[in-house]
Amino acid sequence: MEEVAAESAAVERVNEIAEMTRALAGAVTGHDVADVMTAHMASLFDAEGVGVWAHEDGRALLMGSAGYSKESLRRFEGVRITELPSSAQSFIEGTLTFVSCAEEFIARYPAIADLPAATGIQAWAILPLVASGRTVGGACVGYGLPHSFDSEERTLLTAMSGMVAQALERARLYDAEHRRAQELQRGLLPRHLPTLPAVTTAARYQPACDGTDAGGDWYDVIPLSAEQVALVVGDVMGHGVSEAVAMGRLRTAGRTLADLEQPLDELFFHLNEVVSGLGDGFYATCLCIVYDPVSRMCQAISAGHPPPVILRPDGTSYFPDLPVNPPLGAATPPFDTAEFSLPDGTTIALYTDGLVESGGLDIDEGMGRLAHCLRPARSGPGTGSGSGSGSGSADSATETLDALCDRVIAGLLPDRGSLSDDSALLVARTHALAAEDISCLRMRNDPTAAGQARRHVRAQLTAWDLDEVIMTTELVVSELVSNVVRHASGPITLRLLRGRTLVCEVADASPVMPRIRRAADTDEGGRGLQLIAAVSSRWGARYTTSGKCIWTEQLLPAGPLGA
Repeated sequence: MEEVAAESAAVERVNEIAEMTRALAGAVTGHDVADVMTAHMASLFDAEGVGVWAHEDGRALLMGSAGYSKESLRRFEGVRITELPSSAQSFIEGTLTFVSCAEEFIARYPAIADLPAATGIQAWAILPLVASGRTVGGACVGYGLPHSFDSEERTLLTAMSGMVAQALERARLYDAEHRRAQELQRGLLPRHLPTLPAVTTAARYQPACDGTDAGGDWYDVIPLSAEQVALVVGDVMGHGVSEAVAMGRLRTAGRTLADLEQPLDELFFHLNEVVSGLGDGFYATCLCIVYDPVSRMCQAISAGHPPPVILRPDGTSYFPDLPVNPPLGAATPPFDTAEFSLPDGTTIALYTDGLVESGGLDIDEGMGRLAHCLRPARSGPGTGSGSGSGSGSADSATETLDALCDRVIAGLLPDRGSLSDDSALLVARTHALAAEDISCLRMRNDPTAAGQARRHVRAQLTAWDLDEVIMTTELVVSELVSNVVRHASGPITLRLLRGRTLVCEVADASPVMPRIRRAADTDEGGRGLQLIAAVSSRWGARYTTSGKCIWTEQLLPAGPLGA
C-alpha cells in the first residue's frame, strides 16, 4: 500500500510539474510568471509561502507572493540591492540556500532577523533565478514548520527555479517592449489638450491588450484663427511600430497644414497624399470637425470614419449625416464636406471603431450604445440614440467632460484587460462667442478707410475696457487696411473678436496673399508685415469664399478675460 501511495504521489507531482510547465509557457508578463509560480510551487512542495523578485537596473521588484505578509516583503520593493546589508543582499539575490529552521535563518540573515516572526515562516528554500548565465531575480519557498530538505527535493527545487528563470527572462523582455510601445504611443498623442474659449475638451485612449505593438489611433485639438478650433480623430489600420509612426506623421502633417490655414478639403487632399506615399499597405480613417464659435457653424469631413455623436444641450442626441469619402490612402479627391450648426453648449463625441466594436458588437449597435452612454447620467426615461432621441436634462451641462469620458469608457469597455483593438475618444463642449465680444465694420476701398478703422478700434476697445492695447491695435489695423487700399480690391471688412486674445481681421476681395520680406535700408515700404509680426503674438492669412483675410492676435492685459 505504501508503494502504491508513493507511486500515486509521484504521478501527481509529475502532473503538477507538467501543468506548471504549460502555464509558464503561456505566461506573457513578469507578473504572469510570478502568479504561475506562486500558484503551483506551494502545492507542489507542500509549502506555506512563495515569493518572486525580478532584478531590474540593480533594483529588486516584487513580482508576486503568496502566503507571506505583503507588508513584511514590501520593505524590499524597489530598493537598490547594493544598498542593502550583505546578508539581506544574498536573500534578495537568491543565493542558493536551504534553511531548515528559524534559528538558522536568523544566523544567516541577521539584517532581516525579524522576517520569520513577521511571516510565520520557519524554513526557507532561497533560489536564484538564472537565465543565460545572468541572475534575473530570486525566489523563496517557505514552510510554516521546520523542514529538512532531502537531496531529491533540493534537486527538484533547483530545476524548477531554472524553468521559472527562463520564463521570467522572456516575460521581462516582453514587459520592456510593452513599456517602449506605450511610451511611443504616449509620445505621439497630445500630452495636454489646449485650453480654448471655443470648446472645453477631454480625451481618453485605451491601448489594445493582446500584444506589445503600439497602435495607430490618435486624436487632436488644434487652435485655428478667429478662435476656431479643429477636432480630429483618426485610425491608421493595423498595429505595430510602422502604424504608430504613420499615425505620428499624419498628426504632425495635419497640425502643420491647419497652421497654414489650409481649407479643410485641401488639408484632406494632402493627408491622402501622405498616406499614399507610405506604400500600398497603409490606410487610415480620419474625421475632422472645424467649429466656428462666432457663427456656431461646423465644417466636417470624414474619410472612411464613423460620424460623431452630437449631444444637444437638452440631452437629445443624433449622428449627423456626413458625405461618404473613402479612407486616406484609398481616396480619389476631392473630398465632400458637410456643414451644420450647433447650439451653444453642445457636446460632440469623436471616437475610433475600437470603442464601438468591443466585445463583439457590430458598429451600429456600438454607436447606439455610445449615444446612450453620452446621455446625461440622470436623464429621464424614453431617451435613445438616433436623430431627435432623448429627453432633456440639466445634468448634461453640469457633468464635467472628464467624468463623462470615464462614464463612457466604463460603459463601453468594461473589461479593459482584454481589448483586442485600440480605442480613442475625444469629447468637446462648444462655447459660442457672445455677441458683445464681436464687432464688425464694413468699409469702401478708398483712402479714408484707414481713418475709419482707427476710429472704430478706439471706440470699441474703450467700450471693452482695453485701453492698454488701443495704440497697438490702431497701428495694426491701420497697416492692414492701408495695404488693402494700396494693393487689393473690393470692399473691406474689419472684425474684432474678444476671446482668449484680441483678434483683428481685415478681409478683402483679392485672393493674392501677402508675403513678408526683408526691406533694404533705402526702401520706402515693405516693412508693414514685419511691424505686424513684431507687435502681435501671432498673425496669419486664410482664404475666404470671396477673397482672403489677414488676422492678428494680441495678448489681453491681465484681468477677467486676459488673466
